[in-house]
Amino acid sequence: MATTPNLTLPFIAPAQAQKHVTVNEGLSELDAVVQCAVLEMGRAAPPSAPAEGDRYLVAAAPDAAWSGQAGRLASWRNGGWAFSAPRPGWRVYDLATDTLFALGAAGAWTALSGPGAAGEIQNAARFGLGATADAAAPFAARLNTALWTARPVEDGGTGHLHVVCNKPAADRDAGHLFQSGFVTRALAGLFGSNRFRVAVSPDGATFRDALSVDDATGIVDQPRLPRFKAHTNFDNYAALDVWTRIAINVVESNDQGAFDPATNRFVAPAAGLYAFGGSLLHRANVSTTARMRGRLVRNGTVEIPGSLGEISGAHVSLGTALWLQTLTPLAKDDTVELQGLYRAADGYFAATHTTFWGFKIG
Repeated sequence: MATTPNLTLPFIAPAQAQKHVTVNEGLSELDAVVQCAVLEMGRAAPPSAPAEGDRYLVAAAPDAAWSGQAGRLASWRNGGWAFSAPRPGWRVYDLATDTLFALGAAGAWTALSGPGAAGEIQNAARFGLGATADAAAPFAARLNTALWTARPVEDGGTGHLHVVCNKPAADRDAGHLFQSGFVTRALAGLFGSNRFRVAVSPDGATFRDALSVDDATGIVDQPRLPRFKAHTNFDNYAALDVWTRIAINVVESNDQGAFDPATNRFVAPAAGLYAFGGSLLHRANVSTTARMRGRLVRNGTVEIPGSLGEISGAHVSLGTALWLQTLTPLAKDDTVELQGLYRAADGYFAATHTTFWGFKIG
């Protein structure tokens, strides 16, 4: 008997007698396989008292009346079992688990949805949302807005929302990459260690940490913050009534190399608000009655407001000190230096304890 190519439904032959038999057989097959919902997936033995129209998907090693029918759709029709061979692409709904399955080209059934209205997608190899996922990015999405919101308690949730990035070992990476034109320009997370890092890159190859948090202590560091501390290693002579740049030539700390000991100046690597300070220790030349002044100067000539200080009276050599500190906005490449001056009598700014420091704060 000739049949249809997909569901193998019987055709009515020319001049065939009892055509209703063939038609009814075809209708019974349609009733069994279309909008297919089975009572159980992978059942090995037939039930003892099936009802008309009951359907099951036969297990891989069936017995009794289902022997030799592995993987087929069994339907109870007119007092007996009829079997249909599922083909790739068929959908079967399992009423026992409230799950929709699809038959793949390799002959395996895959769950398309799971319990509850939300459903499930389990063990999917790739997922593309408005984009094509591939082996390098098995999950890909192309959209303008993404929303993650916590399930509230009244909906059976906890009211909390946690997005987890996990890695198998400390020297691996777990975090977020931010790209422009598919070139990574910033990253945040645990990269190469368990320290939390925020880093930026001009080219996607070289990354500079803007923020680093120690995982053991919680101490925050800004590795790229311009900051320095330096002092002079010799007594700086200052003539009477002459502002003298102090030769701050010994660097103690100099992140980003913004302080130049050769010129005794700090050079701003970026515009912003900076904090500076200095200490001037007096060392007498002849007279101890000198008036000692100090100040911070921008670009060699401009006294920074609020940085001027003076001590008058009889000083104790190597015992009298002047401390200066101020905040000031700087443009990129502006310079700042420490200057000193004596009135009434000349003197020295003593080695080691005459210092200069600064850092960017905003």
